[in-house]
Amino acid sequence: MSATDPNKYPIELPFPDIARYREGNTGVDYYTSFDSGAAGPHVLINALVHGNEVCGVIALERLFEAGIQPKRGKLTLGFSNVAAYQAFDPGDPMASRFVDEDMNRVWDIETLEGDRKSSELERARQMRPLIDTVDLLFDVHSMQHKTDPVIVAGPLERSVALSKRLGTPEIIVADTGHAAGRRLRDYGGFGEPGSDKTAVLIECGQHWEAAAAPIAIDSVYRWLLIHDMIDEAEAGPHLLPLPPAQRVVKVEAAVTVETDKFEFAQPFTGLETLKEGELIGIDGGTEIRAPHDGCVLIMPSRRLTPGATAVRLGRWAD
Repeated sequence: MSATDPNKYPIELPFPDIARYREGNTGVDYYTSFDSGAAGPHVLINALVHGNEVCGVIALERLFEAGIQPKRGKLTLGFSNVAAYQAFDPGDPMASRFVDEDMNRVWDIETLEGDRKSSELERARQMRPLIDTVDLLFDVHSMQHKTDPVIVAGPLERSVALSKRLGTPEIIVADTGHAAGRRLRDYGGFGEPGSDKTAVLIECGQHWEAAAAPIAIDSVYRWLLIHDMIDEAEAGPHLLPLPPAQRVVKVEAAVTVETDKFEFAQPFTGLETLKEGELIGIDGGTEIRAPHDGCVLIMPSRRLTPGATAVRLGRWAD
């Protein structure tokens, strides 16, 4: 199998029909809230920011089928880029990541309130009033390549601390985002240093590998457990063993694609650790090299269009 072609990975997971969740009860299609009536935070578990990332769908379906009811606060479960998901073609599985543009690059005020139009922006604008009421966001994703699952916590210490409370997966990425646009995880109060809101993003494994689904299910139950929304007895049957310890990798730079001729030097899949000066790739004749010893490659992309993030470069914090 070529590590450079994500389309070569076998599709090992089912793609459930989510039409039954369309109506919801929030005024936003495919978003359903469960209000305990007791004081507590508004917690959102979100799936399908990208239409081909099915493990989050499977995890939310498990919660729906279990008849989940929070002990306190309000729990919302939702599916974002439904149009892309419904266009999924197993013959070209990477094509349904989005319809017009990456939905995880549109979450800044200027873009949301601007004149630009796309399927993803229209959906984000529909979701925005609901997102504005959320205190704690858990955004479930998956990755192009088979690599260890990671929490992408962002640059704020409170998000890293919350990832440590979750206890899994082993690797926490403290990053600063993408030049191409802001993620949902960083929208509004989620990304403001002085805010009480917090968001983290989990990458559960390769998009369609069987192992991604139990990781997603484990993580959503743990998310509810650490916020005292469910009991241990309810979560227990769905949990995987915790890793012996977590490690934090801090992103120090991002490599942004400048030309339409970017090529990686090797078929990197992520979490490779390079020595200073090792060749990462060539962008239109310009060599991109590791800036220091112990340079960790975070989620190298194969969507290498100008303005996109090719790879992020980090360092183990420990």
